Amino acid sequence: MTKEAELDFEGAMDRLEEIVRELEHGDVPLEKAIDLFQQGMKLSQLCGNKLEQVERKIEMIVEEDGELRKKPFGGLEGVGDESF
Repeated sequence: MTKEAELDFEGAMDRLEEIVRELEHGDVPLEKAIDLFQQGMKLSQLCGNKLEQVERKIEMIVEEDGELRKKPFGGLEGVGDESF
């Protein structure tokens, strides 16, 4: 398997879906199932971390008092507000 740190979000999700399909099939030996489960947990964590990074980068543009301001995604009031 490609190292998790080298995978992009889509690649990690694709591999995670493969692991789920393989585990759902039901005829995986116990040791392999444990290994697949561990890989899946790492991939899940990687995807979660990548989503958090993206979320921090997303800014919503809102109009306040007739001015456009950048507002961090998630509605953190007063944090990072900048006038255009």
